[in-house]
Amino acid sequence: MIFIETIHMQVHILENAQAIGINAGAMASSLINSAIHANGTAHIILATGSSQFEILHHLVQDHSIDWSKVSLFHLDEYIGIPETNRASFRKYLKERFIDQVFSLKEIHLIQGDMEAAPECDRLSELIREHPIDLALVGIGENGHLAFNDPPADFETIIPYIIVELDDACRKQQLGEGWFDSLKDVPTRAISMSIKQIMKSKHIICSVPDKRKAIAVKNCLLGEISNQYPASILQLHEDCDLYLDKSSASLII
Repeated sequence: MIFIETIHMQVHILENAQAIGINAGAMASSLINSAIHANGTAHIILATGSSQFEILHHLVQDHSIDWSKVSLFHLDEYIGIPETNRASFRKYLKERFIDQVFSLKEIHLIQGDMEAAPECDRLSELIREHPIDLALVGIGENGHLAFNDPPADFETIIPYIIVELDDACRKQQLGEGWFDSLKDVPTRAISMSIKQIMKSKHIICSVPDKRKAIAVKNCLLGEISNQYPASILQLHEDCDLYLDKSSASLII
């Protein structure tokens, strides 16, 4: 493992996605258990997409965590698709996480097929009452953080917002196999805002795959800019970025 430390962010470069899952998953487990020990409960944010497969696999195998003391918030979801759609992030989380740990204290998923503005209000009110101990996130091919595509809104204090998805984001979702054609990919989503993500006490960002290499370089070595939304993570005081050799290929 290669380890790089920036002003705030700690960057771990591992062999492959499986190694990311093991190492990032072990850190996530430790942070969740520490929050439970300190406060009697833990509040976490989970992301979806292919970058999260391995870390979620590790977490559901970890029997040291009392999941009945953990509250879950959801990072983002498409507007207008039902949970039965194979691209639904609610479906993803239920199949890969919720249904495997069973006993979560609270589950706050984004209902993307409900009216979007009231759903944002509902979730925003809930998360204001639950300071987040740990957020698990990724970085998109276009540098987005959650569905905050460039130019991302770095200023809004609203926790959940309606966003427009750019072509690069939509093509990524198609390329990952979630949709049959580009016209099937929604153009809008509900996303946790940048400022809300940054409120998390700890952030673990997992980014495997060669196709993320340019985004990693821009977000880690470039200036902090809403054109590279994930670059804002450079300012978080406790963020660990896990890369594999492919996604880190342009920075080492």
